[in-house]
Amino acid sequence: MTRYLIGKILQYVLVLIAVSLIIFVLARLSPTDPVSVILGGKQSSQQTIENLRHEFNLDRSAPEQYAIWASGMIRGDFGKSFKYRQQVSDLIAQRLPVTGWMVALAALIAIAVAIPAGIVMAVKQHRWQDTAISVTQLFLVACPPFLTAIIMIWMLYTYAPGIAFTGTAATFPEFLQRIALPAIALSFVMIALLSRIMKTGMAEELRSDYFIAAKAKGMRERDVIMKHCFRNAIIPVITALGTMIGILLVESVLVEEVFSLQGLGSILVEGVTASDYPLVQGITMFMVFIFMTISTILDIAYGIIDPRIRKGKALA
Repeated sequence: MTRYLIGKILQYVLVLIAVSLIIFVLARLSPTDPVSVILGGKQSSQQTIENLRHEFNLDRSAPEQYAIWASGMIRGDFGKSFKYRQQVSDLIAQRLPVTGWMVALAALIAIAVAIPAGIVMAVKQHRWQDTAISVTQLFLVACPPFLTAIIMIWMLYTYAPGIAFTGTAATFPEFLQRIALPAIALSFVMIALLSRIMKTGMAEELRSDYFIAAKAKGMRERDVIMKHCFRNAIIPVITALGTMIGILLVESVLVEEVFSLQGLGSILVEGVTASDYPLVQGITMFMVFIFMTISTILDIAYGIIDPRIRKGKALA
């Protein structure tokens, strides 16, 4: 177990280092001079320009800039935004609640819909229920979240113009109303994928020897499915859920733009447009950190719960 745990933590650290290097390099591919971004296009004296370069460590070499940024992240300091002249960590803290609640609500919607749908598809395999849900899955997978969001807005404007989904929210219920539609748009692809995984796992359990033996002993099929088959079939779904939450963070960028939400996605787009290196680096790295942390925790948890997973991965 110790070897497995050390291996997962080491893998986690190495991936974060590799990704941080890639993000650092890609953020600097823009030909825009960072000083012009800081000055907002205004003319200034050479002394002022030199002072700004020193303030933002732009007078250092690329390796030194990376070392300063990486060491700062360990302390929770993602640097200072060129455009906003604020700490990136403060900007993340301000925008995170919108994105976090939206992703959490999307995940809850997906779980509530996908798991029952997967069970129905497995139990009613090759019947009309299975066919109907499978066709719906194909539609949900083929339609990206931002396109789904645009279609939803058009339908609301046409058929329910009284529903508010933009603007500020003074109360928590209003806030939930603002993020409900974006969360639904985000959840569609997740519903399709999770229900397919649930169906596959449940179908395997329904063909297992213990299920056939339990039915032969006279146990109710419903009880066997929910008490035994469900517990085994849900494990791959939980594993996939951790990965998909990271995917939702990425997809939320465009959905926030469509619904004019002030979350991490909207400010990330602003940072890319303005060539704001620290802002783009900080938000992207923060999303990667969340994704990797969730995936690593799930891997370790399953290694503890199921020794077969631990031994198989240790050997790999």
